[in-house]
Amino acid sequence: MSLKMLKFTLNGEPMEVPVSPSDMLVDVLRDKLELTGTKKGCGEGECGACTVIMNGKAVASCLVPALKAMGAEVETVEGVAKEKAHPVQEAFMDLGAVQCGFCIPGMIMSSKALLDENPKPSKEEIREAISGNICRCTGYVKIEKAVEAAAQKLQERG
Repeated sequence: MSLKMLKFTLNGEPMEVPVSPSDMLVDVLRDKLELTGTKKGCGEGECGACTVIMNGKAVASCLVPALKAMGAEVETVEGVAKEKAHPVQEAFMDLGAVQCGFCIPGMIMSSKALLDENPKPSKEEIREAISGNICRCTGYVKIEKAVEAAAQKLQERG
């Protein structure tokens, strides 16, 4: 199998990495680029643990062939907080929306994608945005409240 050079923007930085046509984006991020914040869960796009933001949309990176990211802008949980925690991350910590942590990177990315697109989401829109992310520890009430708090904080910042 011949390798191809994948060129894309990762967390705001230009990136080039050799990939095979069968590589999935989650594997490139975790194994080749050592960005292990993106979790590999079900491998079928059902759990949301591998969620990243690609070209502004939350996607299950386990379903994205790496070469589909050619020329794309990809953001992982490692790219969310450059110098300090993002309001979504702060709210998750402050409101106890984190327990085991396995689902949290995907939840953060789905929540951030929502707030990037819709800074004043309704409860229903929040539920819809995180509906592809499974959490077996906290339930969803604290997570929903954390997204609401992050939206409020972002609105206050202007």
